[in-house]
Amino acid sequence: MANLIEVVYFVAVALFIFGLKRMSSPRTAKDGIIWAGVGMVAATLVTFFIPDLKNFGLMIAAIIIGSGIAFVSGKRVAMTDMPQMIALYNGMGGGAAAAIAAVELIKLATHETAVHGQVAINLAVLGALIGTISFSGSLIAFAKLQGWLRKAIRFPFQQAFNLLVFAGTIGSGVYLAFAGAEVSVIILFFLLALIFGVLMTVPIGGADMPVVISLYNALTGLAVAFEGFVLNNAAMIIAGTVVGAAGTLLTQLMAKAMNRPISNVLFGSFGAAGGGEESAVEGSLKPIEASDAAVMMAFAEKVIIIPGYGMAVAQAQHKIWELSKHLIENGVDVKFAIHPVAGRMPGHMNVLLAEAGVPYDRIFDLDEINEEFDTADVALVIGANDVVNPVARSNPDSPIYGMPILNADHAKNAIIIKRGQGAGFSGVENALFYADNARMLYGDGQEMASQLIQGTKEL
Repeated sequence: MANLIEVVYFVAVALFIFGLKRMSSPRTAKDGIIWAGVGMVAATLVTFFIPDLKNFGLMIAAIIIGSGIAFVSGKRVAMTDMPQMIALYNGMGGGAAAAIAAVELIKLATHETAVHGQVAINLAVLGALIGTISFSGSLIAFAKLQGWLRKAIRFPFQQAFNLLVFAGTIGSGVYLAFAGAEVSVIILFFLLALIFGVLMTVPIGGADMPVVISLYNALTGLAVAFEGFVLNNAAMIIAGTVVGAAGTLLTQLMAKAMNRPISNVLFGSFGAAGGGEESAVEGSLKPIEASDAAVMMAFAEKVIIIPGYGMAVAQAQHKIWELSKHLIENGVDVKFAIHPVAGRMPGHMNVLLAEAGVPYDRIFDLDEINEEFDTADVALVIGANDVVNPVARSNPDSPIYGMPILNADHAKNAIIIKRGQGAGFSGVENALFYADNARMLYGDGQEMASQLIQGTKEL
């Protein structure tokens, strides 16, 4: 039986890896999720056959309750709320790993059958540390994305205080690992780790949420892998390692897309302001009517559409694709430009466009399409802000200086659909809106897209 269990775990892990590979492309992502899900079901079912396993009732109850909640919430959640759901579920993974470690450490403290060997104890403590930080940090990320915690919280000597809390967490963890597990120290250790996860996340600005989510995803994977060693579970070890590696790579890619060194990501300088005050943006905002914008797009040869979080909020992706199809039918070359950190999670815009039915061969990332803005007649910006802000190139004092942006300002004309005149999620005024070739189309994204469709049909 033991050999059969290991074989099933091996097959499950192969399905995890194969599924993750399929998820790397929008074309095959759905199949990848199914394959990985089959692997998870297989690994879960075979676990019931482990010798001397107890508490079957609790296990079955947990599976039923957890699956029920996930199924209902997954069906009901809107696409605009997908980032916070990802943050919440990621936190649950870290919390589960931390809970496993807590049980094993309490068993060790009460002299029950528990982890054996110094290496296993060290890994239990390390997994508990990482999983707990990921849990509380992900909950704060969820609160920020949900709008419950709108402002970045900063206070004097914050970094020094964070360092003090982290030192206390490490100190109590070292005590647990080498001096002996005590229930009081275990409680202190987890409490400090929870507090540190909160402190690490509250000063982070909303514009940095894609990096935060990918970072905590990596931490959750590592925590699961460490607890897999503690439980001697091959499926947890390999699956956690794969998730941790993928999350780490994604974090590096997100940091690069925002021009942030990985050390800045890891040590809590998210959303820090630049070296001085920003220069006032020169020029004026120039509004345009939907009918005039429709004329401009209908007679263009090339239109590049740049979606952002505002499109998600307005749920305008279907109308934007309907507009695009009408333009394409009339001979306009329409392409979509996606910035790596557009939206509130990695791949957010790709998911929305795929939901609307936009063909994958019309969707391009920053490196693929940036040079084409020079030959574009119109750059249509809907809901994007910081990722098209030219101050990222020109103003060293700006907090987004150095971040690679989409060159919307290089197009002959830029049309920006926006509800109002506010700054982006980073709080930085957008110089693109004041450019000579830019026009502001004020209103709800879905309503403005409908008016553009009507305007192009009337020509």
